[in-house]
Amino acid sequence: MKKSERINQILRYINQKQHFTLQDLMQEFQISKRTALRDIASLEEIGAPIYAEYGRYGGYRLLNQMKLPPISFNNQEILALYFAMQALRSFSNLPFQVSYRTIHEKFINELSESRKQDIERMQNRVSFQNTEQIKESVHLEILLMAAVQNFVLKITYQNRIRTIHPIAIYVMNGYWYCQAYDMDKMAYRVFRCDRISSAEITTIKPLEDLKEITKQNSHTLWKPSEKAIHFKWLINQAGIELFQKEHYPSMELISESENTYIVGTYEPNELNFIIHYLARLGKTVKIIQPIILKEGLRQYYRDLIENI
Repeated sequence: MKKSERINQILRYINQKQHFTLQDLMQEFQISKRTALRDIASLEEIGAPIYAEYGRYGGYRLLNQMKLPPISFNNQEILALYFAMQALRSFSNLPFQVSYRTIHEKFINELSESRKQDIERMQNRVSFQNTEQIKESVHLEILLMAAVQNFVLKITYQNRIRTIHPIAIYVMNGYWYCQAYDMDKMAYRVFRCDRISSAEITTIKPLEDLKEITKQNSHTLWKPSEKAIHFKWLINQAGIELFQKEHYPSMELISESENTYIVGTYEPNELNFIIHYLARLGKTVKIIQPIILKEGLRQYYRDLIENI
């Protein structure tokens, strides 16, 4: 990192931290003690109001916050941002109704001619194979903000009124999904966002236990019904990779005697869904139980062959 760039970052760091030590700078920016001392001297030369505090708990303190210069990006950071933006290209719906085209145009217009040429050359060398969004999802913003601010929503989902506490939204296979707690059924559910035709904030108090739940640990809320059917499927390495790309809260991988299995549950009305999921796994999976899934999968393939 160039010294000028590091000084700029240190200035932002201490402006936020207010009190810091040489060790803080050394650890944060991976620099030596001598370099840290020189950087502090450079900051003082440009007018940063820094003074030293001596004693056991000494260090440095910023007398008052400074007006920071505009954020600037080096060439590698600009290219990294451009790569990140490509993930937006396939989605016509995004939280806050920001389109890829608008962001892209503003981004490109702020670049110098040489950096625009770098981007153009990269476009001709890199291919982004994104999954296209399949259906419109118009309520992403309110779903996301409800998850962030712990609001309970009243939604219309497939023509039925539901009261939910959103936890997170995510994209998979071209569809937006909302992980949420169904306040009426008192159960964790995943809703496909394009099937939500209306959404409004309520005054219902959210459950305290849900405030710390995130997308990563939301599976802990999943509880099968009393009628749920347990399954167990043997899976090979290729199947494990497919599972990692697409799986659901009701299923997980386990290891037994050097073999790997998918285990979980499905509700009686989800039989067709499970059959189609098994079909996508193909030869990578072998059904151990229940036997009904074997016959269901055979019938699926018979119907497929008849339609050829």
